[in-house]
Amino acid sequence: MELLTGEYRNTLDEKGRILFPTKLRNELFNESEKNVLIVTQSFDRCLWLYTLDEWKNLSSKIMESASPFNKQNRLVLRSLIAPAQEVELDKAGRISIPQSLREYANLSKDCVILGINKYMELWDAETYSKYLDDSEDELREAAEGLSNISF
Repeated sequence: MELLTGEYRNTLDEKGRILFPTKLRNELFNESEKNVLIVTQSFDRCLWLYTLDEWKNLSSKIMESASPFNKQNRLVLRSLIAPAQEVELDKAGRISIPQSLREYANLSKDCVILGINKYMELWDAETYSKYLDDSEDELREAAEGLSNISF
């Protein structure tokens, strides 16, 4: 799999479907396999989307390190693992976002899909814009922490 990158803007239809960007479809799927993604709650009121392989890798690591006897671990399991659902691309290249996840991320008509290396994020466009505005100072500070990276 190539690295998933890019910012894509699409609209969510009245049935909760969104056209999945062609570039990402081409990177993720070939003709012979089932075109399936896992979608789950994330942080910052957006959704995470993973390929089956990436989701199996991440979820197995979380499950191996989490104990149901630890309060913080249970919170992560309930917030990230439990709401995860499989979605399949239809013939038109759309995915249908489950109602509970649309509500969690406050998805309305205008949405943003971000490719972030091995996973993707799905945001309500207005929420994403507000997030960027609100975190601008924090971003500068975080970037300063990367000062040991050189070109």
